[in-house]
Amino acid sequence: MKISTLDEARAAKAEAASVFASLASVVAVGITRIGDGYGLKINLREASTVALPTEVDGVPILVEVVGPIEKR
Repeated sequence: MKISTLDEARAAKAEAASVFASLASVVAVGITRIGDGYGLKINLREASTVALPTEVDGVPILVEVVGPIEKR
C-alpha cells in the first residue's frame, strides 16, 4: 500500500467525497492514519451494494459502516 502524506490526503478529500457520494450513503469523510502515512476514512450509513474504490488520487481509503448519525 502506498504511503500518503497529510497534504496528499487533504488534497484528495473533496474528490473522495464526490466519488463515494455517488456510490454509497456517506455520513462523513475524514483523514486518518493508515500505517506510516495518512489516508481517508469514509463513514457510511449502510453497507454499499457496489464495489467501492480502495484509493482516490493515490490515497488509500478505509471504509466503515457506522450507521446513521443522530443527535443525542
